Amino acid sequence: MSVYDHKPMWAGAHYDPAPAGGEVSRLDLYATPERDGAVVASAAPAVRLRAGVYRFDVPHVAPGRYWGAVTFTPNESGQAVTDTSVRLDLPTGQGLVASPEAVADTLGVPLPLTSVQRSAYETQIRNAQADVAAYLGRALVPTVTTLRGLTPYWTDALEDADAWHLDVDDIAEVISYRANGESTYDVDLLVGLDGAKEETVVRYVVAHAAESVRQRTDQAATAAGAGRRVSSVSAEGQSISYDPAPTTGQAGALPTINSLNRLRRLVFQPLSRPPRAPWPYASSRARR
Repeated sequence: MSVYDHKPMWAGAHYDPAPAGGEVSRLDLYATPERDGAVVASAAPAVRLRAGVYRFDVPHVAPGRYWGAVTFTPNESGQAVTDTSVRLDLPTGQGLVASPEAVADTLGVPLPLTSVQRSAYETQIRNAQADVAAYLGRALVPTVTTLRGLTPYWTDALEDADAWHLDVDDIAEVISYRANGESTYDVDLLVGLDGAKEETVVRYVVAHAAESVRQRTDQAATAAGAGRRVSSVSAEGQSISYDPAPTTGQAGALPTINSLNRLRRLVFQPLSRPPRAPWPYASSRARR
C-alpha cells in the first residue's frame, strides 16, 4: 500500500473545502493520461492531515505511472467537482525522493519501464541521494516519532506543529494526535527533512541519476534504454563522437550541489579561543 497526499485544485488555485463544509471523497487511478479507460484502483475516503492537505491510502498496484482524478465538493451546498491534476508514480514510501519514471522522462525513455530499467534507475537515484545527504549532513527521509503528554498552546488547529511545544531539533510535521486525560495529547510527528517534497532536491537527484545512466557505455546502459549523446558517426560506423553535458549556466545544465545550500544542517560551535596558560601564569586570578 502507498500513501498519497493531495492538495485539491479548484478554479486554478489550491483550495481547502473543509472550512466551507465540503469534503474530499475519492481518488480514482487510470493507466492513461486520457483517464477514459477502466479505473485501475480507487482510494476512499481521504483523511484531512492539515489545512489544504488530504491523505489517501492507495491500494497495491503494479509499479508504474498512473493518472488520477480526485472527486470533492468545494462547499456544503456545492456539487461534486473533479480535480485531474494528479500524476502519480507508484509505489511510494520506498525511501526514494524521486521515481524511476521521472528519470525516464529526463532520458527520453518511453514508459512503461522494464524491470531492468527500473532497477538501474533506482540504483542511480539512491547514489545521487547519498551524495546529497552527505553534502547536507542530514538524511533525506524523515522518521516517525511519538511525543506523549503534550499540552497545546491552542486547540483550534492541533494539526499545526506550531501548536505544540516540540522537543525536536529538526523540521516537524504533525501526522496525528490522540487526547489523553487532563487536556494532554500524544502526538505522532514526522521529523526531519522530507526530500521528496523539496523541489530542488528532487530536481538535483533526477538530473544526476539520469546523467549517470547516460554516461555509461557498458551493456547495463544499453539495457537501461539510454546512452550518451551522440554528435557524429563516421560513414563506416567505426568512430563515434559524443557531446559533452552542457556546462554550468547553459540551458539544460545539471544543477550544482550548492543549489541545495539552504537545506544544509547548521552546526553551531563555540568560537575558537587562544589556549589559556596554566595556573599560576594565566590571566585569571582564580585557580581552576
